[in-house]
Amino acid sequence: MTDKNFVTELQSGVILVADGATGTNLQQRGLPPGRAPDEWVFDNPEAVIQLHRDFINAGSNLILTDTFGATSLRLRGSNYEGKAVELNQRAVELARQAVGDHDVFVAGSLGPVGGLIQPYGPLSLDEVREAYAEQAKALTKGGVDLMVIETQFSLEEALAALEGVQKNSSLPIIVSFSYDKGTRTMMGVKPSQVMETFSRRGVAAIGANCGKSLETNQQVIEEMAAAQTGVPIWAKPNAGLPIPGTIPAKYDTTPEQMGAVAVRLVQAGAQIVGGCCGTTPAHLAAIAASVHTG
Repeated sequence: MTDKNFVTELQSGVILVADGATGTNLQQRGLPPGRAPDEWVFDNPEAVIQLHRDFINAGSNLILTDTFGATSLRLRGSNYEGKAVELNQRAVELARQAVGDHDVFVAGSLGPVGGLIQPYGPLSLDEVREAYAEQAKALTKGGVDLMVIETQFSLEEALAALEGVQKNSSLPIIVSFSYDKGTRTMMGVKPSQVMETFSRRGVAAIGANCGKSLETNQQVIEEMAAAQTGVPIWAKPNAGLPIPGTIPAKYDTTPEQMGAVAVRLVQAGAQIVGGCCGTTPAHLAAIAASVHTG
């Protein structure tokens, strides 16, 4: 557990290393196809703790809770419908257990709710906002150091998420979009739009995670930096692309290549770097070594 303040750390200019993937790593460790990683918070907590520890030992300064899909909306129809609060708080306990005395931040992960907002789908802004507010309250009570609203595609949902989190928590917030259409999200959102929209709303950092390729992720970070908002930038790309025919999926970027990419992302303007899908502890160790010596 760290006594450091996350915002103060960012203001110091230090480069922070986030963790790697949760879902793809747990799949490699036996998570059955079609099962959400969040379910292992209850069903296989030892595996969740061990993955956190592996990232910490690899050099992570910040780990994300296993709560990407743990809003009440996303849990509908699952084995844990109606247990969003319990799941989120238990996930923080596992992360804290893994951290122990290490000087590591624990970030609450808040992923997309899994449905479209009106008029494109059935969800209202109010119910989306309240789902994020409930999750944020549980994560805050559980004891996270900050929140990461991640893998967002639409400005509307991300704004609802931010409003929901800010309703029930005063912790620092990172907002991260996924640019899976080159340098645009699936909803057509540009990096410059994200920076303009969220840099004025008191967030601790803005960035990108997941996405289509390492090259386009770098372009996204460059566009974010070009906005010159002064808000720190977060970069957590996939380890390349899935290798065809691998089940569970393995990704085509080596740890050494991922380390080199991390250096380029820092040079492009990122202050917090890590990895998303396919990023193993070995990849993360290469990232940490590269950015701390590069």
